[in-house]
Amino acid sequence: MSATTASEPLPSLALLAGGLATRLRPITNIVPKSMVVVAGEPFIAHLLRLLRRESITKIVICTGHLGDQIKDFVGDGARFGCRVYYSADGDRLLGTGGALRQALPLLGENFFVMYGDSYLNIAFRPVYETFLRSGLPALMTVLRNADRWDASNVEFADSIVRCYDKVNRTPAMRYIDYGLSVLTASTIARWPTSTPFDLADLYRDLAERRQLVGYEVYERFYEIGSPAGLAETAAHLSTSPQVRNK
Repeated sequence: MSATTASEPLPSLALLAGGLATRLRPITNIVPKSMVVVAGEPFIAHLLRLLRRESITKIVICTGHLGDQIKDFVGDGARFGCRVYYSADGDRLLGTGGALRQALPLLGENFFVMYGDSYLNIAFRPVYETFLRSGLPALMTVLRNADRWDASNVEFADSIVRCYDKVNRTPAMRYIDYGLSVLTASTIARWPTSTPFDLADLYRDLAERRQLVGYEVYERFYEIGSPAGLAETAAHLSTSPQVRNK
């Protein structure tokens, strides 16, 4: 694997936007989380402009709960300067892992993965270049968190994610999953199709086998997964030049 140049296109990105968003009820009883209005417009509009800024031009949105609303608003993505495709869960929610497994035919050999409720104001190209140089099948961005923004869930040392667990936490967990990853298709193709599972299960397995390279970031993340996070994100985006100049 060799690093990309500035002129080379970055791979596609899977945007996970299918959850029930129970912590934001009653708002999300009638709209999916990524369509919640933040700083004057649906949150997904902010995400798509961020991704276009980072030269991500092909996006696969994995939808579930009220997913037709996302498709109706975003369409083919042309007005945001990108190409958008859709992979719907169907009759039952597949979880983050199952949704990604179902979307594989649309994604290519390598692809980014990002959660549809997170705003990550970082440069994406260095993340992908680190993934290519590592020779490993997966990368997770990590932030030294020390339980500031949420409960830390990552042991990270010598550029490798050594342990990842959202349930069984250890004192050595000083970092948190930042919310942007890179995967090869083969890492998830071995999981069964049409079967619900959490992407955290895949990450935990990769970390145990020392197959998950880490990329440390230093800019805090913003998210709309909770009322407090929604308020913080709205305040941040309301003062963002990218939003003011849209």
